[in-house]
Parts: sequence; structure tokens; C-alpha cells
Amino acid sequence: MDNFRNMALPNTSLLLILLQLCAIAWQAWAVVDLRMEDTVEVYMDESVEIPCLYTFTKTPEMVMVQWFVREREGNRVRISYSDLTMQKVDEDTSYSDRISVQSNNDGETLTIQDVKLSDEREFFCQVSGLAAGNGEGRTLLKVFHPPEPPVIEGVLSGVSVSSDSPAKIASCETRDGFPRPNITWYRDHIPIHPANGLVNVVTLVTRESSGLYTVQSDLHYKVTKEDKDSHFSCEVSYFVPAAVRTSESKGINITVHYPTSSVEIWKESPEGLVKEGDTVEIRCQGDGNPPAPIIFNREQSDVELDSYHGLLVLKEVSRADSDVYECHSLDLDAVNHDEVVDTLQLTVHYLDPAVVMPKDSEVMLKGESLTATCNALSSLETATVWFKDGIEVGRGHIMQLQDATFDTAGQYDCAVTVPSLPGLQTSGSVHIIVQGAPQMKDAEREIELTEKVGGWLNLSCEVRGYPRPAITWSITGSQSWREVVKRETEEQVHSVVTLKVTTDIVAVCNSTNDFGIETKIYNIRSIPFSQTPTARKTSVDNSGVIIVVIIVSILLLAILGSVFYFLYKKGKLPCGRSGKQEITKEKTSKDDIVVEMKAKKTEESVLLKGVNGEKKPLNDQNNILSS
Repeated sequence: MDNFRNMALPNTSLLLILLQLCAIAWQAWAVVDLRMEDTVEVYMDESVEIPCLYTFTKTPEMVMVQWFVREREGNRVRISYSDLTMQKVDEDTSYSDRISVQSNNDGETLTIQDVKLSDEREFFCQVSGLAAGNGEGRTLLKVFHPPEPPVIEGVLSGVSVSSDSPAKIASCETRDGFPRPNITWYRDHIPIHPANGLVNVVTLVTRESSGLYTVQSDLHYKVTKEDKDSHFSCEVSYFVPAAVRTSESKGINITVHYPTSSVEIWKESPEGLVKEGDTVEIRCQGDGNPPAPIIFNREQSDVELDSYHGLLVLKEVSRADSDVYECHSLDLDAVNHDEVVDTLQLTVHYLDPAVVMPKDSEVMLKGESLTATCNALSSLETATVWFKDGIEVGRGHIMQLQDATFDTAGQYDCAVTVPSLPGLQTSGSVHIIVQGAPQMKDAEREIELTEKVGGWLNLSCEVRGYPRPAITWSITGSQSWREVVKRETEEQVHSVVTLKVTTDIVAVCNSTNDFGIETKIYNIRSIPFSQTPTARKTSVDNSGVIIVVIIVSILLLAILGSVFYFLYKKGKLPCGRSGKQEITKEKTSKDDIVVEMKAKKTEESVLLKGVNGEKKPLNDQNNILSS
């Protein structure tokens, strides 16, 4: 009991302990709630705000807020201070002229202008409410700068498939990025991953004096022949605030060198079938890269043909050039290069000159028949067409001439063509001569004509025959006649005579050759001038002349009547018997004039008459007379 008493504390000590316990309890109850973001992200050269929000469980008498930043060495440096009475930015720091602080009921916000890469660090907000409590928070500021788009370059010299290890085929570079960007390679939009012995990616990272990164990536790749058509590209991935973005380069094609495994030969020109005389171009190309030299030869000959860069030119080919042509590649890197060959069958089509039977010319008798043929040897099917005077008269290589007439005579041309090859054609001809007795062009053998005495007539005689007939005229009853036209061809004769009618005339045209005689007779009946001539069919038509004479007579009578009337009015015309006698004399003179005009017109009408009694213009008559 005594010992226990000795252990009892004095009353003053117990009170002091109670006071300390109360102070501790008060401090535990008086706290500050401070809230800051773990990370704030911003683009370089832009502005950023770092908030510091706080609340007290007990209303403080005074609040002090200080901002600190952690240096590269690890120590902390204050950059701003504020309380109830003041707010200031510390001097002689890297933020003295780039920061500002705004206060509000919820806390403070630190604003940084023109953010630099060096600003990527921790910022601290320290709050003190004295007895109301203290607190501290931190925010990590992260700075970003997007890199430039990637630039890709391929190896210009090309890459060989025979390389034993991966060879560099392309490089990709991106500049001025932060944080460091990454590069990924693609083949035909499929990612390429490193593989032992096949793919190797070498990356070089450079930190520029500005703090930005430049990344260069080289792709080492073991190419195959299939890569000649592939497209390679690179993609840059980089961080931005709250995201990851990518930028892809253009695609490039790699020049791949590989040996020739096959060749192809083809006829480049002309298109379609080849005919004699054409210039033929034969092309041969291998599938190797770079292209290997090409040589040509005929299948049954080892003689190399002249060619240039895989092109064989055969000028003005003939049927002798028809053969199988071979082309070979001289790529020594190719496996079994002697077997790399291709062939082309060249066929040169031809059409020989046409052979016409009978040859040149053939003589026939009227009424006979003849078979003519036209053939041409060709490598293709032919078609034959016969022409006479440019008009088609038959098809096929055989032409039948039945019951020959003089119209059958002439030149027959045959044209032989190849329908499947339009440029291939030939032709031939045969001249047909038809022999026979003379044959008048007109069906009438005897013609009746009438003409006034003193008139002129043109008589025509046109006859066909072979040998060419001879024409003679036998004219009785007229001494004034002459032949004014005589035209002759191989089988025709045309003769025209002009004669003056003084009495009845018989004109006979006789045509003869070795095969007979043909006669044409003109019976011309002369009529006095006062009578109206009549003719049968081809008689001379003088109605026009008569009308002219009548019109002229009427005009003369009108003029004469006007003269008499004028004299009568002037009193110069005497009355009585003597006057009547003078009038009778004037009428007599008028008749004389009429008769003279008729004679003159009749003479003109004779000169205007044409062949077989047809009228011709005066100038045509003059032409006939001059000929």
C-alpha cells in the first residue's frame, strides 16, 4: 500500500499530462485536405496550369502557400510564396518571368508560360494553416513535341537475291520529336519484325542540342524475287498529351536483282498474218533483272541472227523466211541458263501472180462459147472476181462466155484476193476478140426521107465487125456529096456523108469484111420548095423554118403598112389609078422579098440538118464540115 502511494503522481504533473493529450487530440482533428493531379501534359511552347486545391477541417487564422520545383540535382527550389498579406514570385530562378499564381476559395493555380523541355519535372504545392494544419502535394509536368513526318529512302543500286545475309534496302528518319519516337517497318502494309538471318533493324537515336530526338532506322532484309513488286514503308509512333499518334511514310519499291528463269518471244509487228514483202519485228524478253542479253537463231541453225536489245527485224520477208525462231538468254547467273529458251513459229503467206487461160487474147466466132480461168497459187484460200470495163461480170476462178456477140468482145480482168489477208492480191487479164460479118448499129436497113430541092442532108452509117469492116458509099441522083466524118476503132467504123438534094436520090452504104457484107439504103424523095415535105420516121422536119419565114413576112408587112399610112397622112401618096398601080408594085416587091427570105432560110435549114435527117446547130454543122 505504501509502495502504491509512492508511485502516485502529483496533481500538477497529472494536469500537465492531460493538457498534452488534449493538444495532441486537437492537432489530430485539425487537418488540411490537399488535392493535386499526378501528371499534367502539355505541348512544348504552350502554356500550362497546375492546380493546387485544399480544404481545412478547422478554419485557419492564416494560410501560407509555397510552390517548389525539383532541380536536376534532386534538391527543391522555391519559385512562389503567398499568404493573407502578400503574393510574390521568387526572383533569380528559371521561372521568375514565366509563371504566375492565381488564388481562389478552393486553392491556387500555378500557370507556366512558354513551356520548355526542361520544364518536365516535379512541381510541389506546400500549404500551411498553422494550428489549422499543414499539407503538401506534387504534380509531374510532362512535355511533348510531335516529330516531323518520316522520310524514307531506298537503296538506289538495287539488292540481289543471291546475297547470303540480309542487306540494307532502305532507311527511315524522323526528326525533332519528344519524347523519343519509335519506328516500325512495313512490307505491303504488314509489319516487319526482326528475324534471325532474314530481317535486321538497326536504330540510331540522336539527342539534338534543343533536347529533341532524331531517330534513324535502317532495314536490312533478305530479298526474294517476289519482293520486286512489294512496297516498303515505315511508320513513326509518338506520344502526345493523352494519346499516341502515328505518321506513315510513302511506300517505295525496291530494285531487286535476280537471274533469268524464263524468256518469252512474240511477234511485235505486223499485227495479224504476215505476207511477203512485210517487215517483221520479233521481240524476246527475259524475266531477269537487270535484263540479260538476248540472242536469236533459227531452230535448225546455230547461226546467231543480228538483233538489238532483244529485237529481231526481218525486212521484206519472203516465204523462205517461214521457220521456227528461237531466243536465248545469256544470263550466266541463271541456273541451267542453256535451257532458258522460247520459240516462235513464223509463217509468211504468199500469193503468186495470176495465171489466166487463155493467155493474152482469144479469138471467137459469133455464137461460140468460151471458158476462161484465172488461178493464183497461195498459202491461204483465195477469192476471184471478173471485171469488164470496171463492172463486175462474174465471181470464181472460172468464167463462162456463152453465145458470143460483138458486145462480148473486150478485155476481161480478174482480181485474185485473200479474204483473210487484205493486203495480198494479184490480177490478170485476157482480151476477147469476136469475129463476124458486119452488123449495122441501127436495126433499119432501108430508110425513106424527103427533102426540098436545094436542101442538104447528113447521112450516117455505123457498123461493127471483125475484122474491121470497110465502108463504101454508092450515091445516085446527086453530084454534090462528100464524106465529112470517118471514125474507126478495132471493130467499129462510123461514116457520115453530106449531100445536096437536087432530085430523087438513092444512097447505099456498103460494109464488108472477110465474113460477109451489110447494106444500108437511104431513099430520098425531092420535093419542090412550095410543097411541105413529108418523111417517114426520120424525114427532115422543116416546121421551124416555116414558122420563122411566116414571122418575118408578117413583120415586113407591118413595116410596109406603116410606111404607106405615113405617106398617106402627109399627102404624098397620089390617089387614082396610078396610085393603085404603085401599090400593086409594092406588093409585088413584098412577094419577091418573101421568096428571097424563104430561099435563104431553106439554105440555112439544109446546113442545120444532122445525121439521119436530125437537125443540128449551125456550129455543129460547121464542125462536121471542117472534120
